[in-house]
Amino acid sequence: MTGRFDRLSLKNVAHEDKAVGAAVGAVLAGAVGLALFNPLGGGAAAETAAQAAAQNGQNGSVAASTVNSGTAAKSTEAAAAEALKAGYKVPPRDVDPQEVIELAKKEVGTREGPNGQTKYHDWFVSTPHAKATAERDGGFPVRAYNGAEWCNMFVSWLGAQTGVKNMGWDAYTVQHATWFKKTGRWGQKAKPGSVVFFDWGKSKRIGAIDHVGIVVKDNGNGTVSTIEGNTENKVQKKVRDKSLIVGYGYPDYKS
Repeated sequence: MTGRFDRLSLKNVAHEDKAVGAAVGAVLAGAVGLALFNPLGGGAAAETAAQAAAQNGQNGSVAASTVNSGTAAKSTEAAAAEALKAGYKVPPRDVDPQEVIELAKKEVGTREGPNGQTKYHDWFVSTPHAKATAERDGGFPVRAYNGAEWCNMFVSWLGAQTGVKNMGWDAYTVQHATWFKKTGRWGQKAKPGSVVFFDWGKSKRIGAIDHVGIVVKDNGNGTVSTIEGNTENKVQKKVRDKSLIVGYGYPDYKS
């Protein structure tokens, strides 16, 4: 039994796969950093290192090589610091989907604490992204995210912990899916590591999405194995019928 998020109350929700995965009643649009603006721009440190290497090749100078190596190292350190500040555990990088799946498996069994709080709430609230979305959507206090529906915070946390590019960060499933579609990362194929969006009413409409998780595998029999947060108040492995699935978001995984 699902309950669409009540904008007037953070507590008026049902349990079975708590609906919407929303943090506050405001509509969290995808415009502000669902991909969290990837502070490294897809690898600023690597670009700086490449530029340094090119310059070395042009002049062949040992001194220039030393200077450029130092510049690249400083750039790498700065990029890592910026990523940490943004909420990443590691800077955005090329990640194999299996790495995300394995991390999700380790989280299976993690339960809500008092007042419905989890480490996924703690992380999301700590990021500047949370402040930006709160200000953007009406100026509510960031602390309002605490104890709110967290299936999408869990998915976002997986991306931040592993450094997946364009996993998308948000607390509202509808806008997260909308962002995937707008950026050309949306489809109907269950790929390992893809972000899977559900509608318990089977309408197949993005606007009706209730829940989100991570695909482990397509079982080839009309079902998909997943790992989902906020499912009976914990992280669980599930097997879902494809009739419940609206679509899939595809992060930029390692080729």
